[in-house]
Amino acid sequence: MRVAVWALVGLLVVGAGAAGVAVWQNTYALREEKVSLRHDGKLLRGVFALPESGDGPFGVVVFVHGDGPVDATHETFYRPLWESFARAGYASLSFSKPGVGGSEGDWLDQSMADRAEETLAAVAWARGRPDVDGRRIGLWGASQAGWVLPRVAARDRGLRFVIAVSPAVNWLRQGRYNLLAELRRDGATAGRREAALRRRETTLALLRRGASYAEYRAAVGDAADMTAARWSFIARNHTADATADLRAMRGTPLLLVLGGHDVNVDVAETEAVYRRILPAASLRVAHHPEATHALVDHEVERSGWRLTATAVFAPRQLYADGVLAEQAAFVQRFGGRASAPGPTA
Repeated sequence: MRVAVWALVGLLVVGAGAAGVAVWQNTYALREEKVSLRHDGKLLRGVFALPESGDGPFGVVVFVHGDGPVDATHETFYRPLWESFARAGYASLSFSKPGVGGSEGDWLDQSMADRAEETLAAVAWARGRPDVDGRRIGLWGASQAGWVLPRVAARDRGLRFVIAVSPAVNWLRQGRYNLLAELRRDGATAGRREAALRRRETTLALLRRGASYAEYRAAVGDAADMTAARWSFIARNHTADATADLRAMRGTPLLLVLGGHDVNVDVAETEAVYRRILPAASLRVAHHPEATHALVDHEVERSGWRLTATAVFAPRQLYADGVLAEQAAFVQRFGGRASAPGPTA
């Protein structure tokens, strides 16, 4: 009985210690404020994450999400980034996508142009705050945001900088790359590869002629994860290409962040296009050979238990080495100080 009691005590102590470590590691040097924005007749809920101390005026990094139903914190994944920007003197602003986290609407009803308008509204909201230096506002965006960031930066020439994480350039080429990369990763046979490519060509033909979801289902049979709402979203956006907007935003400082284990985006193509279009003086490219599409360390992401344990007990370590410091340094260098003049058009 004595052994059992002490064993139980030991477990309780270990459990309490682990819980304490988790709480400590998930506490950030930030002041988070719940905020809201009314745009296009819908209320968007978000978070304004300020540096731990000071009255400002602060510069602001406006976050633009990738694909999927993303809330303002990206299920807390953004907080290490927010903390790193806060230490550089910047606040972060992030709104949940429509239909997520209390925001009204449905993100699947949006085009990339809609998302750009939403981002411009978020920038305008930030400029209206007395604790914000409107001359020091930049954008941070990942993945699908690659079709939003250049459009917004082309429209608002007062933006100070852009951080583009794993962005694609062309929707259709990105989709093909992603399909083939996942098949290689999964060790697919040649027959499975050919079947997947045939299915893709069928889908593209249907998209080109504006087919309905019912026609898509009839043509491909098993729709897998393709819902009617997702089909409408893809039909609305499958022609997206960032090239023209990249040309229009030339001159805005941009940090292009790329991972070496990205199966979603052809990072070599992205880098080539960005280098061809954007002036060398305004473009910085950061390579992280061990990072995935989300900038998580590849070895961590491929192990379920390691990913979970890291997220709970060391969330800042989810990001590949150097990612957080590098982005904070870019903001400090190109974001300017409160007294610095804003960029010219």
